[in-house]
Amino acid sequence: MKRAFTLLVATVVTAGNVLFAQSVDQGKKFFYYERWKSAQETFEKVLAANPNNIDAVYWLGQTLLELKDSVGAKNLYQKSLTQNGNAPLLLAGMGQIELMEGKANDARQRFETAITLTKGKDIDVFNAVARANVKARTGDANYAIEKLNQATAVKNFKDPETYLLLGDAYRKLIDGGNAVQNYTKALGLDPKLAAAKYRIGKVYLTQGNKDYFLPAFEEAVALDPAYTPAYYELFYYWYSRDVNKAGPYLDKFIANADQGPEQEYLKTDFLFSSGKPAEAKTRAEALIAQYGDKVNPRMYRLVAYAADTLGDANAAKTAMNTFFTKATEEVPVRGTDYEELAKINSKIPGAEAEVFANLEKAIAVDTVMENKLKYIGKAAALAKAKGDRNQEAIWLGKAYRMDPNPTQRDLYNYGFAHYQAKNYDSTIAIFKTYEEKYPNEIYGYLWSARAARDIDTALEMHIAAPEYAQLLDNAKRLDSTKYKPQIIESLRILAGYQNNVKKDKDSAIYYLQRILDVEPTDKMATQFIEALSKPAKSTTPATKPKTGGNAAGTGGAKPTGR
Repeated sequence: MKRAFTLLVATVVTAGNVLFAQSVDQGKKFFYYERWKSAQETFEKVLAANPNNIDAVYWLGQTLLELKDSVGAKNLYQKSLTQNGNAPLLLAGMGQIELMEGKANDARQRFETAITLTKGKDIDVFNAVARANVKARTGDANYAIEKLNQATAVKNFKDPETYLLLGDAYRKLIDGGNAVQNYTKALGLDPKLAAAKYRIGKVYLTQGNKDYFLPAFEEAVALDPAYTPAYYELFYYWYSRDVNKAGPYLDKFIANADQGPEQEYLKTDFLFSSGKPAEAKTRAEALIAQYGDKVNPRMYRLVAYAADTLGDANAAKTAMNTFFTKATEEVPVRGTDYEELAKINSKIPGAEAEVFANLEKAIAVDTVMENKLKYIGKAAALAKAKGDRNQEAIWLGKAYRMDPNPTQRDLYNYGFAHYQAKNYDSTIAIFKTYEEKYPNEIYGYLWSARAARDIDTALEMHIAAPEYAQLLDNAKRLDSTKYKPQIIESLRILAGYQNNVKKDKDSAIYYLQRILDVEPTDKMATQFIEALSKPAKSTTPATKPKTGGNAAGTGGAKPTGR
């Protein structure tokens, strides 16, 4: 009888262990599908029945990390280690926490201890050590690769997860070739492993190669129609390109994902992108009312965009400013948000100054140079539209200095904006740079000369004449036919300078004659030459003619070159 009871207990315990194992496996399946809520609930149920189930503890900790609850994961691992101090999986999990805290040496010691305790024969422990180093920002991908390769040498090895992690480690090293090779090996062990196809797609997504990543994501859901990560990537890709293609992927994602607020947020986002701003705004406001302080802050941002689209700038401004106060690390303020607020402010009378202030903030927040230059371009265009040439020049200067590869046109626009703003000293400085960079273009010499002329209007400061002499020389050098107007302009200024300032009529006539060499029909040059060629009036009083008649004269006309 006693023997029969013992056998019965053994049978029940064995059945119970199988039940627990199946539950842990189910939780790991949820984890695989990135259904974190279901995974958490499953592991917690297992632990409620058996608090010492090491596998459940480890995977619950991993799930909490995916849910951004590093404090909860740390507390879980620490508590379990007090009772199971030599559990290799828990040592690996705690090492991951220490990597996240910047304690690389402590983490490495835990990893090595975990491997030693299993005599280097437990593939799950090798995988856990590698996973920690792949997931943690400061983790060592090369160390992960070393340990995973050791795992593949274990007798009877056939774990596709090891190859998935090898692929992840190589991705962390930005080695796409080896990453794809290892994901392909994982598929060799499990041809239905959608995660392997999905991660191959992620490699090509990083490279921007849609001819490869889109088919890979499609193949992933074909292998496993319940694999939500691939549905999300397909939805996200088409979201801003073709809402008709994005819609079915969103439906499949929601059908296979854990239900909760995030699914409602996605539906609301999609309403707006589908051209239904009023419906999107109503739904977002309802979610804000429903979830209160726990609502995802991006719903306030959506209300702002929708209200702006509907023409209610004041409501849009209020919603966007609220979003700024509620933004989090997970939902941060983006440069495009300040850009949108600047757009909203431009529609509100009296808020013009806020437009420029928010574009400044957009530049500061955004890390993408292309976006920064876009914001600056908008500010410069707005300043130009307002007729504020000085403000335009300031913004164009920011663009030129910030752009790692500014163009010739960028430098020209920067200098010309200063000229239009009557910032002549700055104009000359900028176009001197233009002369150095583009010595075979006329514009540097031309606008340096004209800015100098506008400073030295009477030519008495001896600033304009040297610049026009340089313009004349370079216009002749570059193309005397093409730049004939600039040659004539230079000769007029130099003639005026010689006559009015230097009091040298012969030199003035020389420059006027050169105008006629270039343009024989120039009446002004002809008239000035005639006037300057006449003898000067005598300073001695003339005897009054007996006839009483007066002699007519020109009075010595002076060419001004203006």
